[in-house]
Amino acid sequence: MKQILIILLLLLAVTKISFAQESGLGVGIILGEPTGLSGKYWLDESTAADFGIATGLFGENAGFSLHADYLYHNKNLVQLEYKLPVYYGFGVRMRFPTKSQLNLGVRGVVGIMLFIKQYPMDVFFEIAPSFRLLPTTGLNLDLAIGTRYYFNK
Repeated sequence: MKQILIILLLLLAVTKISFAQESGLGVGIILGEPTGLSGKYWLDESTAADFGIATGLFGENAGFSLHADYLYHNKNLVQLEYKLPVYYGFGVRMRFPTKSQLNLGVRGVVGIMLFIKQYPMDVFFEIAPSFRLLPTTGLNLDLAIGTRYYFNK
């Protein structure tokens, strides 16, 4: 974990910062199921690709986890003083459980973000039900809260 923190601090030191969270690359952490690193790359004003490299902590899914999603953002669904976009999308998930075979599945994602005005950051909460396809079929649910820091394009 210390190595990850050092890398993030070095990136902050050498990267020109953009204060627009709706463009560029954001890197941060996810806490929940799974827990690890999160990334998001904005494709345009309303779509983005996100990914996670993490560890599942509980039950039969404990072990290394990867996911990637294509997301759509609706910035007008919740009208408040702050920007609070709701997002949804679909993607894939791979888990490498410690006590069994590779799990491969598809997932849906629904979440909400808060843009922090003073800093190039967001805070998010998401729910991602997934349908496991291999080695057996089944349903899983990922819940996460996290934050990302955005770098200039």
